[in-house]
Amino acid sequence: MTTTSTLSKAARRPVTRPAEARRRAPRLPFSAWHLLLAPLAVLFALPMLWLLVSSVMSDAQFNRFPPALVPSGIDLGGYRYVLGNGMFPRWLLNSVIVSTVSVASNLVFGALGGYAFARMRFRGSRALLALMLATMAVPFQLTMIPTFLVMKQFGLIDTLGALIVPSLVTPFAVFLLRQFFLSLPRELEEAAWLDGCSRLRVLWSIVLPLARPALATVAVLTFLTTWNDLSWPLIAINHDTQYTLQLGLTTFQGTHHTRWSAVMAGNVITVLPVLLAFLAAQKTFIRSLTSSGIKG
Repeated sequence: MTTTSTLSKAARRPVTRPAEARRRAPRLPFSAWHLLLAPLAVLFALPMLWLLVSSVMSDAQFNRFPPALVPSGIDLGGYRYVLGNGMFPRWLLNSVIVSTVSVASNLVFGALGGYAFARMRFRGSRALLALMLATMAVPFQLTMIPTFLVMKQFGLIDTLGALIVPSLVTPFAVFLLRQFFLSLPRELEEAAWLDGCSRLRVLWSIVLPLARPALATVAVLTFLTTWNDLSWPLIAINHDTQYTLQLGLTTFQGTHHTRWSAVMAGNVITVLPVLLAFLAAQKTFIRSLTSSGIKG
């Protein structure tokens, strides 16, 4: 009798399945990948942290040996020196002008060129696309002298035009937008053509609103390139009134004496717009890279 009741109780117990056991197992409040990515994020953030910390050090702390990793106090002398420089607002304005015009022109010309390569078939289109992509493999050092000679013939040397004209449109912008346009269904455009829309109207009203992630990616990458460029302004600009921020910061470094606190403070001010631009467009940047795969 006892054996029968024991067997009946065991039969009434719910059988725990492996899937239910895994479901009941305690879960981490975050993804397991965070255990790997968090230390890597801290490692990559160390230079930015050191830049911020060193910008509030005094020149005496910089010149001390061994160097101090933690400042004994907050010294804003570097920021006062940078912001008190009469040319700093001018350099900031020049960088804003060059970056803004370059971003706007790359969006306009990149969209036109990318749409033409993605949707229009004309004689030599594939060869022209291959030639354009081949220019991406040419380093800037090889095109630097020809570009300088062309800008000199136009009379743009030592003006902001010398910084803007070479970056009006880049092959990368055309290629990235072309890849994104290829991922869009043609049916939307064909319906607009049946309604009598021209190609430019289709591009403006239908294609570009759908291509906002790709446009944001082009804008961010173009802004990063033009804002941080130093080599070309160093060659094309001679007068300090036409300096950009990156070129102006080099004046804080001398042969015999360098104001490291001012250099670090200026770098913090220069990096802030870049960091804010990337954080603002981070989601659209990732969405564009995941949706614009390589297509034929």
